[in-house]
Amino acid sequence: MSPYSFLEFYIDMQTINSLSEFHRLLSLPPPLHPLVSVVLVSEIHAVDADFWQHFTTDFYTISLKNNIQSKIKYGQQYYDFDKGTMTFIAPKQVQSVEVGESNAFNETIGTGYVLIFHPDFLNKHPLQSTIKNYGYFSYSLNEALHLSHQEEQNIIEIYQKIEKEYQHIDKHTQDIILSQIDLLLNYCNRFYERQFITRKTLNNDLLSKMEQLLKDYFDTAETLKRGVPTVEYLANQLNYSANYLSDMLRFLTGQSAQQHIHEKLIENAKEKLLTTNLSVSEIAYELGFEQPQSFNRLFKKKTEMSPIEFRHSFN
Repeated sequence: MSPYSFLEFYIDMQTINSLSEFHRLLSLPPPLHPLVSVVLVSEIHAVDADFWQHFTTDFYTISLKNNIQSKIKYGQQYYDFDKGTMTFIAPKQVQSVEVGESNAFNETIGTGYVLIFHPDFLNKHPLQSTIKNYGYFSYSLNEALHLSHQEEQNIIEIYQKIEKEYQHIDKHTQDIILSQIDLLLNYCNRFYERQFITRKTLNNDLLSKMEQLLKDYFDTAETLKRGVPTVEYLANQLNYSANYLSDMLRFLTGQSAQQHIHEKLIENAKEKLLTTNLSVSEIAYELGFEQPQSFNRLFKKKTEMSPIEFRHSFN
């Protein structure tokens, strides 16, 4: 992307600041609560298709959708909602929606629910800090959560309880709704773990590909050009988001993607220390480190010995 097109991308970016604005853009009645709302997908009719090309919101969006005719782009990938799926969008994340012709003619674009809530709604509640621990808010759309029929019914019940609760606002409304949102997020954590299990064969294949990718990276001296391999590099090569890759690996192996990288780095470092006469600084440079001190710290943290001590222990 040229500097000009990059600038134009951000100039064209639209931001939806409030739930009221979101409702208006989807031809919905004003929300009953200013900070939380549940929208029926079947009632959505998008206004101004061009608006949805590049946009962000100032609130969280948790969607359960079936048979969606529009395509949604997240990053560089499209995802067709032709089955019951859940997606999670945090504030300020860039989205892009291609509004289908059916929606332009005010026909139903699908079924499901969309829960939206502003971060201010979480004020002074434990969820304000713990919501940051749910990595799936940074997953790509091709990593959406796929639900069984029973799982879907559990989630629908929570949507409906939230919608019913804000019909009559009182001093208990916020706590009751937030307890339901907390329950929803915990259910989704469980369902993602189930998804990692049911896709174990696919994920084990992904693990093998990642191991080969790291091996090739070090064998072809990519470190001299790119530096130490990053989680983002591996994720891009494997067509996954960094968060999903790390969460999946942690579930399969107990180690994050970053820990896998460090493990491979230390393996290569040990081999060079024992089979070459290169200095520690030269080895650090060959492994992609700009500063030998960074290499020394990592090596000692992982082996409880400095590189020199490790080399001398075998002499």
